[in-house]
Amino acid sequence: MDEFMEKMSVNQLRKMIDHSEASSLSEYIREVNAVDIAQCAEELEDEEIWKLLSILSVQDIALILEQANEDLGMRIIDNIPMDDVIDVLSYMQKDDIVDLIGEMPIGKRKLLINKMRKGDRNIISRLLEYPEDSAGGIMTTAYIALRSDLLVSEGLNKIREIAPKTEVIETIYVVNARGQLIGTADLRHFLTSPKGTLISSFAKENVISVHPEMDQEEVAHLVSKYDLNAIPVVNKHNVILGIITVDDVIDVMIQEYNEDILELGGVSKEESLDTTLWESVRLRLPWLLINLATAFLASMTVKMFESTIAQVVALSSIMTIVTGMGGNSGSQTQSIMVRAIATEEIHFKKHFYSFNKEILLGIINGAVNGLVTGIAVWIIYHNFYLAVIVFIAMIGNLIVGGIFGFAVPVLLKKLGADPAVASSIFLTTATDVLGFFIFLSLAKLFLPLLV
Repeated sequence: MDEFMEKMSVNQLRKMIDHSEASSLSEYIREVNAVDIAQCAEELEDEEIWKLLSILSVQDIALILEQANEDLGMRIIDNIPMDDVIDVLSYMQKDDIVDLIGEMPIGKRKLLINKMRKGDRNIISRLLEYPEDSAGGIMTTAYIALRSDLLVSEGLNKIREIAPKTEVIETIYVVNARGQLIGTADLRHFLTSPKGTLISSFAKENVISVHPEMDQEEVAHLVSKYDLNAIPVVNKHNVILGIITVDDVIDVMIQEYNEDILELGGVSKEESLDTTLWESVRLRLPWLLINLATAFLASMTVKMFESTIAQVVALSSIMTIVTGMGGNSGSQTQSIMVRAIATEEIHFKKHFYSFNKEILLGIINGAVNGLVTGIAVWIIYHNFYLAVIVFIAMIGNLIVGGIFGFAVPVLLKKLGADPAVASSIFLTTATDVLGFFIFLSLAKLFLPLLV
């Protein structure tokens, strides 16, 4: 086994499958990391997947399924008889089961749920009712909750009984006789307190909790803000329904980050390298058409100054520098704003200093870039006034970039739109249209000194 203790490779996995090394694979899965096997298995052919599953125990398959992506999860399920699937699922956490079943065709999903034990069936069915990107959709029902009127000795017995089936044992949730969440207790309190002590005597009140309808991104923000290893989910009566563990929160953060990156580029989160041609056309074309419409606005602005450009041809080669720098500057501000909005609520009144700072940044950065560009223009075209126009226009457009880079994400958020999706379109429109207008208006004003 020593030769496999480092991170598993696809070739190593294939070799172990070919030699039916069930015990070595099981040891790796349980002692090292099942996620390595899951990642390597993504590269296997269906026949190799089937052979891998045939030499693993249901417990090992469950561990791999908990780490598998959607595609691999479906491939694994398709290679297991339905009765064996039920056995595999019995070793998995409920939230992982819901993620897996949620991707199945409705007919197969119903068949599988109907074969489950009544208790599991009720839990899974309830969890499936919540949107997958909500607190209820990512919570697990595997947690430890104890009555506040129990003694420490009684609590320890309950913990020993429940702990093997839970994800988190460091935090014990304390409830009253009606199942309402009233506090939390650390496992160390149970291990260090006298056995005759009431749990209520050391339970911490003021528990941070969420409702099942809360968006997963807001949940991730709370867990990060308060440095929690898990957060309870309660209903309107404050009865605990489940918990969301930090590993699920990390998955949410990665998912939301990836979505924001894609949406900043005008690409849907639904698209991947495996998306069909026509599906990619459907997802991308609308945004390209919107960009095309905004490009016409910039073009019409330039058209207004055709006679000026005709008299000073150099303007046509310089004006794109001014608009491009405004767009780059605005994108910097926009990126900071989108990230800030993702982690906290942004208001103009509360962040007025930050808004003013972006304007000052536009002036300073615009002056420096305008000076460098102006000197270059002076050297190339030997016209001092053209250099002055570039200098002033650069400052003006970087101020525009700062204002719109700050304001557009905030306004879109207020209107209920996703700032990551549409901000770049409005920002580019503003810096292009106003950039051309500022530069060409100055050129028209200075026209007698340029020709």
